[in-house]
Amino acid sequence: MFYMDMIYEIRRRYKVQKQSISAIAREMGLSRPTVRKHVETVEEPKYERAQPMRPQLGAYEGKLEQWLEKEAKFPRSRRRTARRLFEGLQEVGYQGAYDSVQRFVKDWKLKAQGPRVTQVFVPLVFEPADACQFDWSHEHVELGGVGQTIKVAHFRLAYSRQLFVVAYLRETQEMVFDAHRRAFAFLGGVPNRIIYDNLKTVVDTILVGKERQFNRRFLTLANHYLFEPVACTPAAGWEKGQIENQVGNVREWLFTPLVRFANLVELNDWLAIRCRELAQRKHPCHSGRTINECFQEEQRLLRPIVAPFDGYVERMMRVSNTSLVCVDRNRYSVPARFAGQAVSVRMSANQIQVVAQAQVVATHQRVFGRDQLICDPWHYLPVLEKKPGALRNGAPFVEWDLPLPIQAVRKCLLKRPQGDRAFVELLLLAEKVGLDALTVACECALEAGTVTAPVIMNEMRRLTDPSPPTPLEWPDGIALTLEPLADCQRYDHLLGETHAH
Repeated sequence: MFYMDMIYEIRRRYKVQKQSISAIAREMGLSRPTVRKHVETVEEPKYERAQPMRPQLGAYEGKLEQWLEKEAKFPRSRRRTARRLFEGLQEVGYQGAYDSVQRFVKDWKLKAQGPRVTQVFVPLVFEPADACQFDWSHEHVELGGVGQTIKVAHFRLAYSRQLFVVAYLRETQEMVFDAHRRAFAFLGGVPNRIIYDNLKTVVDTILVGKERQFNRRFLTLANHYLFEPVACTPAAGWEKGQIENQVGNVREWLFTPLVRFANLVELNDWLAIRCRELAQRKHPCHSGRTINECFQEEQRLLRPIVAPFDGYVERMMRVSNTSLVCVDRNRYSVPARFAGQAVSVRMSANQIQVVAQAQVVATHQRVFGRDQLICDPWHYLPVLEKKPGALRNGAPFVEWDLPLPIQAVRKCLLKRPQGDRAFVELLLLAEKVGLDALTVACECALEAGTVTAPVIMNEMRRLTDPSPPTPLEWPDGIALTLEPLADCQRYDHLLGETHAH
């Protein structure tokens, strides 16, 4: 590059000392065209490379541009970053550096998007254990071979930058409660404040300024853990900028390219492991320290967890005449005696509980999807007592996963007249003494070759009747010294008195 001091020397010799171009070129070791060019140069020359030098990337620019044009039509969450595009090029044989790919992607986006307006933000500083930020994001994964959009709850301690993420299939309030419970357990304590957007599950009403009317059930969560909820100003995401950046980073680090797991449990186990691994990175503000080292310092100042919060949302529902309640378009069974009655349904992230008469009368594993029937066959046993024919085609009993000996006995009995009623009697007895006793009794009957309801019931009673009481040991001090003798003549005497009357 030609520097200003050389231009100055050329111009001084030519303009002041009146040297010829040939003399200047000979003395300074320059070519005459170069001297002639800079004789009239006043400003310092600026050189711009017309096209960046990318010798290794040249053969792959077409492929890279094709990917960028294709992914520009995708939602932002599904577009690959420069790092992921670089890894994709490596898979097809690219041997060059990442910087070349990064510059190409940056130049391509500038041309495609045009100039951008830069916003200015105020840097924020947080004390250890002072604040945590929360947000949701929607990510694409494959669970059990089916592509799905999941909802990911993000937490980030503002001082140490320790993150925690957990995935759900819904974004409802019970998921918010469960996410907080998991996050506090992962972090080992509770911060003083948690900063939120104005989520409907958190904020009921936005008032003037920072005033908010928080959801009553959410305040129960905050009261249990004793943290202060803080809602951001609408459209002021910079107030929780760390979590806003984390959403994009986590999408790149964890969900690009598409991740595949058998179910949500395995995905969340993997996410927890990755959160610990990412904490080994350098802290962005504390040089020479990792995120995990700062987190260990902050963790000691978090408020200890006394007990986990039972995070459920409760609704009053009426049980149908088929003894079912409907939650999110899925139906769950309730004991038949509550059909037609109003009950309280508690919905948590993983469970559905039905409460009646101040007692939990039914508990089911929560399922997601639509139009699924989740039945406990024992809930319908009183109905079978009056309608034993329902045993053959009743939905709760068709796919009842009973032990194999019981299934064999059921198959034998249903081939006989009144066999369905006989099997119902066995089930009614098993409800009192337990299914294990019925299983053993059926095994004995099958081995003996006598498969009848009376034989199996007798065997169940024999297995479950209490053992005879142990004889009592009397102390020697109260033993009889003179034992009474049996005298049957006394009864004859009484009989004689009776005839006399």
